[in-house]
Amino acid sequence: MSDKRTRVLLSGGAVGTPLFFAVVAAQLPAADGFDLGPHMISQLAAGPGGWVQAANFVVTGALFVLTAAGLGRALAEGPGRTWLPRLVAVFGAGLVAAGLMVADPVAGYPVGVPEETTWHGIGHGVAAMVAGFALVGALFVLARRHRSEGLTGMAAADVAVGVGYLVLPYVYAPEMGLLFALASAVAWGWIALAAVRLAPRPVAAAAQPA
Repeated sequence: MSDKRTRVLLSGGAVGTPLFFAVVAAQLPAADGFDLGPHMISQLAAGPGGWVQAANFVVTGALFVLTAAGLGRALAEGPGRTWLPRLVAVFGAGLVAAGLMVADPVAGYPVGVPEETTWHGIGHGVAAMVAGFALVGALFVLARRHRSEGLTGMAAADVAVGVGYLVLPYVYAPEMGLLFALASAVAWGWIALAAVRLAPRPVAAAAQPA
């Protein structure tokens, strides 16, 4: 596979992250009764036009799986060469699974739909949890790689982003949905940009003799 193809694969998450949150933002004005505070982004898939959010998860997850494939090509040596691609792949696959299994109605959304527990709601929760832990694991593996390269500041930031992803949503329960969205945007974007940074540099063509 060419370096150019590898760079394209590595950019999947960098495209997918802003795309995901742009699609979420576009849905909010029409989501009557949805409040990004008590409600989680996942619940948009349970409301009217929910296929848009379901597809949003699937597409974004697939883009992160492509990033994982790029990492597998780009990391030939050093810490993380095995587990960073694997964990990012699990993260992406978890997002795909979360999109294929719709979250259950919770906290009054969708409006007028009673809360219930379904197999697909449970599956969505499990997929999202697996994806989240895989993402945090990838951030910690990335920190180990950065530390081995002498990038101690970057390594500390990797750990801080991972810990923030785990802790921030629980700081203030009434705004858990908003805090989780913010933590996700930062963590997804961080790992995506780290992947772009690992892209092989293009090699300048050798000068031709006159």
